[in-house]
Amino acid sequence: MDLYKGRFSGKTASIAHEFNSSIGTDYKLYKVDIKGSKAHAKMLEKCGIINQEELKKIVSGLDSVLEDIESGKLEFSKEAEDIHMFIESELTNRIGDAGKKLHTARSRNDQVALDVKLFTIEVAQRAIDALVELEETIFEIAKDNLNSIMPGYTHLQIAQPVTFAHHIMAYAQMFLRDISRIKDAKKRMMTSPLGAGALATTTYNIDRSFTAKELEFESPTLNSMDSVSDRDHVVELLYCYSNVGMHFSRLAEELIIYSSQEFKFITIADEYSSGSSIMPQKKNPDMAELLRAKSARLYSNLMGIMTMLKGIPLAYNKDMQEDKEYLFDSVETFEISIEVLNGMLATMKVNSERMREMAHKGYINATDTADYLVKKGLAFRDAYYITGSIVKYGISENLSLNEIPLEKYKEFSDVFEEDYYKYIDLDYILNERKVFGGPSAKSVEEQISLTKIQLESLKKQ
Repeated sequence: MDLYKGRFSGKTASIAHEFNSSIGTDYKLYKVDIKGSKAHAKMLEKCGIINQEELKKIVSGLDSVLEDIESGKLEFSKEAEDIHMFIESELTNRIGDAGKKLHTARSRNDQVALDVKLFTIEVAQRAIDALVELEETIFEIAKDNLNSIMPGYTHLQIAQPVTFAHHIMAYAQMFLRDISRIKDAKKRMMTSPLGAGALATTTYNIDRSFTAKELEFESPTLNSMDSVSDRDHVVELLYCYSNVGMHFSRLAEELIIYSSQEFKFITIADEYSSGSSIMPQKKNPDMAELLRAKSARLYSNLMGIMTMLKGIPLAYNKDMQEDKEYLFDSVETFEISIEVLNGMLATMKVNSERMREMAHKGYINATDTADYLVKKGLAFRDAYYITGSIVKYGISENLSLNEIPLEKYKEFSDVFEEDYYKYIDLDYILNERKVFGGPSAKSVEEQISLTKIQLESLKKQ
């Protein structure tokens, strides 16, 4: 069916058709397009615009098209301009004139706006579900490593002792906020653009509230021009993906570092590693490296759609056809990334002994030495200076703070007593950090419990 033959006398050039056609991308919307069309047809019948027999033919025909697409019996035609015209044409071929009535009181502008919104709602929920699953994996890792002491870093320099449980739970907080952001974005998607028409609704007496309810939206959109001319819900979802991708990248970077021979804090399972074509001994963290790189792809899609939208006047413009290129690529990139990351975390081995060994290096208990002196009555800045002098001495003699004899400590300050060595023991240091949000086993158990409660609360919203 040549949609434009009533207005145009010339045929579209083949290169122009190829340039204009979007079916190679938007075919992925076939399911939501059929869902929206069925709701529209039901509304047309309710409002007396088509009769009951025509409705039955349309719904039955759309169901048969859906069944044939999903079974592989019906292939998408490259001759079609887009998925919407492909389905309408196929429907008309199957049921005749009733199929030609489906598009009454509807434009492709509000049709595609609806399809994209239905799709973003669906993938937003999938993202939430996948992040919830990732959180549960992190909880299990944390519970198994409440006493796995490791160095905490600032500037990638050994700073203070923490546990691997505390470290991994930092990401649990990040992903919890990511879930909250996507949930919040999804709330703003819950208005239906169907019935907005090309930009100015229609003279037909349609019922937009009926189709909104039929499609499980909260209400119709309030302004018909806004309905068809913005994609801020796509921008918002792509921002959420980008933010999660940034968290993926940071975690992947640590997995890469911590799995290196120099650290050996973790071992990535063979299933999530690769070898070298020339060096037989190599085991490379390729999946983690790709996770790190995929964040750039998510960022570029976000910037792409924002740049595409920034200069478009109201209402619909063909530029907006490109939104699906960015959207679909981000969905695919995000979904495979989170599946890989979850599998990698679930199968990795935590090397607790190596972590503890490294935690004894770098004068990691220096802050606790200063705190010991403060508790003995010294001002913090005096204690800080004395501790720095002790560290300088330890470095010169290649001695850890635990190895320096008490007699030497007394040369720096006479407040040092035998009880000092208890205060700089790593297990003691960790157990004493009972402050809310801290790294003690008790504090981390509380973190896990409260994060689970917050997660359950988010799931119910």
